[in-house]
Amino acid sequence: MAKYKRILLKLSGESLMGDQHFGIDSKRLNQYAEQIKEIYDLGVEIGIVIGGGNIFRGLSGTGKGFDRVKGDQMGMCATVINSLALSSALEALGVKTKVLTAIRMEPIGEFYSKSKAIEALTLGYVCIFSAGTGSPYFTTDTGSSLRGIEIEADVMLKGTRVDGIYTADPEKDPKATKFSDITYDEIYNRGLKIMDLTATTMCKENNLPIYVFNMDKVGNLKKVIDGQDIGTLVHN
Repeated sequence: MAKYKRILLKLSGESLMGDQHFGIDSKRLNQYAEQIKEIYDLGVEIGIVIGGGNIFRGLSGTGKGFDRVKGDQMGMCATVINSLALSSALEALGVKTKVLTAIRMEPIGEFYSKSKAIEALTLGYVCIFSAGTGSPYFTTDTGSSLRGIEIEADVMLKGTRVDGIYTADPEKDPKATKFSDITYDEIYNRGLKIMDLTATTMCKENNLPIYVFNMDKVGNLKKVIDGQDIGTLVHN
């Protein structure tokens, strides 16, 4: 039996690159889609936010001379491209999807609203929320927190390239140890960075737990839904 009824799954755009240096690796995309279908078949209601860093990051664009607002808007468009790719991969597996955008761009996607998203989730659609919050200066992490709170998700599953939260960077510090669970207050006190501060605070204030795990290892998403302890739970 699934541990969670409704989730918000946050995926990294960079992870979509797979072994490439840019863009979308079809093998990684299909692996993600197959993992999502596994939990979809269990009856889990799934909302997804995916980053755009494999195509364009607003902040890096600013460093290259782009206006910050326009750079962030370019990043929003990158998330839409990734969302359409994931939607296509899921539908090829027989999974019903809706791409909802934070800025109007019909017929590419439907304009987001909370009521529309919740109705679609209850009807068995995987909802992919794209274009961030629709405003510049906010990351896709913040967009994930916002959407997770709005759709009343039981948990935000943050799929990354690491298997949880450590006392230090495990690639740099061999003595770093992993937390099985950790409170938001301890995250702040230790200065650990799991998401940007705005996103983390939104989750804390609205009592939305975050589960950090390695999404790039095939089968891990279902293990999380089954309740297996393979990552780190962040909670109040």
